[in-house]
Amino acid sequence: MQRRHAMGALVCCSAGLMGLHGRAHATSPTAISTGTWPAWNTFARQFVSADGRVVDSNSERSHTVSEAQAYALFFALVSNDRYGFERLLRWTEDNLCQGDLSAHLPAWQWGRQDHGAWGVLDRNPASDADLWLAYALGEAGRLWNERRYSALSRLVSARVLREETAELPGLGLTLLPGPQGFALGQGRWRLNASYCPPQLMQWLTRHAEPAAAWKALAASAQKLTLASAPKGFAADWTVYAAGSGFVADGEDADTSQGSYNAIRVYLWAGTLHADAPGRTELLKALQPMARHVRETGEPPESIDILSGQAKRAGPPGFSAALLPFLQAQQDTAALQSQRARLKGLPPQPDAYYEQALTLFALGWMDGYYRYAADGSLLPRWSQP
Repeated sequence: MQRRHAMGALVCCSAGLMGLHGRAHATSPTAISTGTWPAWNTFARQFVSADGRVVDSNSERSHTVSEAQAYALFFALVSNDRYGFERLLRWTEDNLCQGDLSAHLPAWQWGRQDHGAWGVLDRNPASDADLWLAYALGEAGRLWNERRYSALSRLVSARVLREETAELPGLGLTLLPGPQGFALGQGRWRLNASYCPPQLMQWLTRHAEPAAAWKALAASAQKLTLASAPKGFAADWTVYAAGSGFVADGEDADTSQGSYNAIRVYLWAGTLHADAPGRTELLKALQPMARHVRETGEPPESIDILSGQAKRAGPPGFSAALLPFLQAQQDTAALQSQRARLKGLPPQPDAYYEQALTLFALGWMDGYYRYAADGSLLPRWSQP
């Protein structure tokens, strides 16, 4: 599962099952999807409850996270599933935003509490979810001509700017993973490159205000992605130290290893438009991962970002996530090997995070969506 730090504690990312206003359901999730993308319809039946919550039935607490909701909103938009989109948005606002998305960023984690009731487990928002939420709302507003979504997008992005950024010496205005717990003191901050998809950062420079601030954030995100992968392998987390730059702490596995967070860095880079700003530089810098996959025949579950020493073969969802990246690298041999691996070893049906990675990757590979050079979404259903 994806991992992130919240208030300094390591927790697992998964989703669970609950009712619209925090009431738990005892039955398996059911979903009615009206989308044009068959893979989304299948995903929705497996993971989305009838009232709009993404579900991971393997979770001990049956908890959900804001990232799962934001990803699902994006998938519903790609599929032209307006019913599913509104259902997901309503649950998110009611349960993660204290009933008002215009006033609160989504709480990161919600689920079954120790005493058996259902509610927020971790109120600290996650900026990657918030960026995907602002993006999905903004593009839904444009593509569906729905001004309410566009207005909510502007409110969310403005709150991200106020609550989830900091001016870092030598780096500039930078996206933090959340409002609390990532300023470490003594001029050090904990950052995550996978939280900054370049498509979204570029889109926000054009659609969020003030534009100058978002351009600064996009520039620092590019520096973060490049500088925190000095040997071409993205890290799950990194520490930025004023005066020293990005550091990998050998005592902290998250800053010296690339695994479940970092796999998304390659996915975001691979799905960039050919003319997107910074794409050539990103692909060149991350090319060692393509070479590693070509030489070993599999992505690593974890890799030391400095030595390149890998630990174990990655799960099938990692192979899926790398397909757009390998295609962008024009590495035919590695691309074919990962297609074959994924065909012979598909993700388990109930593996939420792997299935989400696969949906992102195969949706792009199969042409259900593309990004324009400025980050705008180009779903197949919107094209003439």
